[in-house]
Amino acid sequence: MAEYSLEEKDIIKALSKKPMHFNELAHLFSLDKKGRKALKKLLKKLKKEGTIIVEGGRYRLVQEEVVIGTVLANPNGFGFLEVGEGKKDIYIPPFEMEKLLHGDRIKAKVVEFKGKKEIRVLKVLKRGTKELVCSVKKEKGQCVGIPLDQNGFHRVFLPKDTCKGLKEGTVVLAEIVRYPSKESPMLGKVKKVLGHPAEKNLIVDIIIHKYKLPLDYEPEALKEAQSLSIDWEKELKRRRDLRDQICFTIDPPRARDFDDAVAIEKTPEGNYRLWVHIADVSYFVKEGSALDKSAFERGFTFYLPDRAIHMLPERLSADLCSLKPNEDKLAFTCEMVFSPKGDLLWYDIYESVIRSKTRLTYDEALRLIVGDPVLEKKYQDLVEPLRIMEDLYRILSYRRWERGSIDFDLPEAELIVDEYGEPTAIVPYERHIAHRIIEHFMISANETVAKHLTSVGYPCLYRIHEKPDPKKVENLLEILEGLGYKVKRFSLEPKFFQKIIEDFEGRDEEHLVRFLTLRSMMKARYSPHNLGHFGLASDGYTHFTSPIRRYADLVVHRLLKKALRGESIDYEQTVSYLEMVGEHLSLQEELAEDVEREAIDRLKVRFMKAHIGEEFEAIITGVVSFGFFVELKDYLVEGLVSVSSLEEDEYIYDEKAHRLVGYRTGKIYRLGDKVRVKLVSVDEERGRLSFVLAEAQKPS
Repeated sequence: MAEYSLEEKDIIKALSKKPMHFNELAHLFSLDKKGRKALKKLLKKLKKEGTIIVEGGRYRLVQEEVVIGTVLANPNGFGFLEVGEGKKDIYIPPFEMEKLLHGDRIKAKVVEFKGKKEIRVLKVLKRGTKELVCSVKKEKGQCVGIPLDQNGFHRVFLPKDTCKGLKEGTVVLAEIVRYPSKESPMLGKVKKVLGHPAEKNLIVDIIIHKYKLPLDYEPEALKEAQSLSIDWEKELKRRRDLRDQICFTIDPPRARDFDDAVAIEKTPEGNYRLWVHIADVSYFVKEGSALDKSAFERGFTFYLPDRAIHMLPERLSADLCSLKPNEDKLAFTCEMVFSPKGDLLWYDIYESVIRSKTRLTYDEALRLIVGDPVLEKKYQDLVEPLRIMEDLYRILSYRRWERGSIDFDLPEAELIVDEYGEPTAIVPYERHIAHRIIEHFMISANETVAKHLTSVGYPCLYRIHEKPDPKKVENLLEILEGLGYKVKRFSLEPKFFQKIIEDFEGRDEEHLVRFLTLRSMMKARYSPHNLGHFGLASDGYTHFTSPIRRYADLVVHRLLKKALRGESIDYEQTVSYLEMVGEHLSLQEELAEDVEREAIDRLKVRFMKAHIGEEFEAIITGVVSFGFFVELKDYLVEGLVSVSSLEEDEYIYDEKAHRLVGYRTGKIYRLGDKVRVKLVSVDEERGRLSFVLAEAQKPS
């Protein structure tokens, strides 16, 4: 046989017609011994690259699947491509991540390698970041920035003179000048010096720059805010004047923007007439204005431990819109009448002018409800309304419980920081009856507004919460079985999950079960398509009650005003707009949650640095092959007990039962177990705590 000069393209062309055995290919190309050896080598290479696979002894081409998605980087050097639409993320190997950054939008082909799907980059469509927060390092005469986020496996080479005036470890904001490729590293320049961690607490500043949160408003938006005023003569003529009504606000002690005020009375028929007054932000923020564009981009107010990054400038959030006591304010009112059984008998929604009589904190409201002679004397006019509110709250709460509303009510810990942003204490945050009164009244107003817009045939930006994924529910029940809880059959109805939580009330695992149940749920989101709210067991729900800090509520206010005025709208065009708004705001909400969670978690880790060597009561919240995670009872801080620290035995990981089992002693550490642990180390840079079991806890 003659030697054949074989190339990859020849093999691909042949296999594109049909799958073939090795001998078939050798025969097709008339290969001699040397040629067969070359064929084997080429086939091995194509297989490694994921171009071909072997099935039933035959080589076949992998059908090329091209996808577009967003890169999710891992600090360990690999990543995943998020392709959306409920599809599973696809693995990105380290050699492809060399040229990618977290958040990049790319086009890629999907290949199979060692039986698993992974991607090969075809094109970077859009870069996810232009700036990186980096820690400055000096390496072999080079000035290098190490990103302090998911991109930490990359290095940013900075101009040499940058390092001359900076101490090693200084944190900077680096602007990317050249993106990484296989041939060349990433280049950048220092845009801003944030400081050195040893000299200043940089945690919140780093997070703000990491997530690119907007610290400043556009000059045009600020100019608009300063020029705003109220035409009182006109507004008093066209609005309902409720300034004489005894209404008031109930908020946390440090609140500065007051979205909502409430008032109540008992009718002669024994019904409850409730007024929920909401700040009329839409009077000031007009569609298409600079203020509106700025508010839409932010979507939310971002609450951080030492500051808030407001959706609206302070002139609006803390002054014009805020329902401050003893000032005339423009409001949007939802007035509702409930029967003694909690039935909504009647409602009205209208624009109003109100004057809050006082500003109460939640704790003050509670003391007035249960009886505090000093406060009762100070707020004589509020005692009766608050106690009527308590009665209505209990009626509404029971009614919602009857229909299946799920109360996740996870324990919270408040992080106290000083004027320099340093964490000084972690204290339990108590949610009591005063919180619940306001919470239930806001739910009623939100449901009523959603009901109204639906009934008049207007579109609405609903707050939807879909039924959970059955697979996640099965996983939840599998975990609960390890806690001794057995279910004969499950249903995807709110009542089923409500019962799970109730069955664990009072047990050590109660808070863990609430968290696990919440984790099995879908995420609530914004949409113009009413799919109901599963967690509240509600047929229709929206967000109407917090327009100072949520853009969704502002959108609903505008729709309501148009509906109340009988304005004609293009229904399909409005729905299309609301789909876009809902998608954007759902993403912004996720961002706000990530930012707030990371800031609190990292500051908690910093606070725990002063407690190294101390022992704590904890509960096991997660079990993995390399150890188990614990949450401290007092501080609600999570950390890891490494399996390597359990030196008295070798432990086997029982994944299905979520436990570690001692090979010799039979000692078991399972999800939900109470343990006593000692804090041994704190990794501030990665935000991690390491624990070991306290001596008294170790098996002998």
